[in-house]
Amino acid sequence: MKNSIKVERAKKNITQAELADLIKVSRQTINAMELGKYVPSTVLALRLAAIFLIPVEQLFQLEESDWS
Repeated sequence: MKNSIKVERAKKNITQAELADLIKVSRQTINAMELGKYVPSTVLALRLAAIFLIPVEQLFQLEESDWS
């Protein structure tokens, strides 16, 4: 699953650690999501979208490989 967390985080000028504190996860979790190594739960995805004030579909995009 592709995401634009890093881009949205840069727009708000916040660090991985600051974002992690806001959504109550570790900085390593934010890093793993940005690298595409971790797919968040629905609740976590919704929290992130709410922080960035964008729809969850804008923050996360399914890739063709996600369908198989």
